[in-house]
This record gives sequence, structure tokens and C-alpha cells, in this order.
Amino acid sequence: MKFFRFLKDSFRSLTPFEWVLWIGSLAAIAVSFFAARGTDYLTLSASLLGATSLIFLAKGNVLGQFLVIAFGILYAIVSYSFAYYGEMITYLGMTLPSAIVSVIVWLKNSFRGNHTEIAINALRKREYPVIFALAAAVTVAFYFILRALGTSNLIFSTLSVLTSFIASAFAIRRSPLYALAYALNDVVLIVLWILATIESLSYLPVVVCFAVFLINDFYGFLSWTRIRRRQQTEHEPL
Repeated sequence: MKFFRFLKDSFRSLTPFEWVLWIGSLAAIAVSFFAARGTDYLTLSASLLGATSLIFLAKGNVLGQFLVIAFGILYAIVSYSFAYYGEMITYLGMTLPSAIVSVIVWLKNSFRGNHTEIAINALRKREYPVIFALAAAVTVAFYFILRALGTSNLIFSTLSVLTSFIASAFAIRRSPLYALAYALNDVVLIVLWILATIESLSYLPVVVCFAVFLINDFYGFLSWTRIRRRQQTEHEPL
């Protein structure tokens, strides 16, 4: 019962602009899928689910992280089909676990008991070098792993690991910078899937999906910045 109330409150919290952004995102993905005469409905499902997750992430709503978990599983399967092992490993081994951790952290840090909004955090200066050092170490390790696996488009796949790690770390720490890091990741993924689309038009919806993600992630940064400003005026401790 509480879960259904949570879902109801989550959708009620969307502004008219966010409804337009969400529905427009789903429509763009669906149109590109059918225009490309797509038959891989798993790819379509993953794209629609991912776009939906971003709307709620932009609200600082933990529902977004639950949807990221489902998206990560589907996207890993799609990536495996094109031998993008970097994407598959990144989502199963990093994005998925970090989303689970984020769910726990976000649930423990709701804003004044509002279960549809987390308390936005401000990173301490000493956290940045730690995050970037860990990201560099993980990226170097993944480069050799992915090369050994014969990963397609190795350089871009490795860059995706780097940006995904940083974005995941910022999301766990509840920083608005998570959205900018994911925006960089979206740019890398757009390039990756354009290269895949050149070989098979069936992957065009994935390109459109990440173009939609890019727009949504920029909105997510603006939204979190606005939410943090409001929360600070209400003197909520972070």
C-alpha cells in the first residue's frame, strides 16, 4: 500500500514541463524505433525505461534509482548483443551496484521526511581528488580487461567507463554534478551507438535514446541546482 502511495506521489510531483519532457522523450524514442523498422523490443523497452528513470532522478526521487536498476539489466543485454562488453560490464558491475547503494543512501537522506525528494548534498573539496583517482584506476584496469575481451570501439568504451564511474560516485554522494557527468557519458554513448548504427540500423533508437538522455541530464542538473537552493533557504542540514 505504501509503495502505491509512493508511486502516486511521485507522479503527482511532476510539473507540467516535466510531463511534456517525459512524454516527448518517450515519443522521440518510439518514433525512431518504428521509423527504423525495429524489431528488437528489448532495446525499445530499455530506452523507454531509461528515459523514465531520468525524469525522476531529476526530481531527486529515489524511484529514479529503482528504474536505473531495471534499465541497467536490460541495457547490459542489448550491449552484449553488439559485443560492447565495456557497456555490459560497466552496467552490471558498476552502474547497477551503485544504483543499489544510491537507493539505500537516498532513502536514508530524504528531505524533511519527504520520500519523493532527497536532501541535495555539497561535496567537500577533499572528496574530488579521491573520486577522480579511483575513477582513473578503475578506467585503466577496465581498458586492459576490455581489450582482452575484444571489445568493439575500445577507446570510446573505456571513456564510457570513466564517465560512468564519476557519475555514479556523484549520484551516491547526492551531488548535482552527477547529471553533468552523465551528460558527458551520454555524448560518449551517442558516438558508440552511431558506430553500431552504421552497421545495423536497428540500433538507431539507442542513439536517439542517449540524445534524449543528454537533454534530460542537462535538465537534471538545473533541477537539482534549483532544489538545492530551495532546500538551503529552508535551512535543511545536509
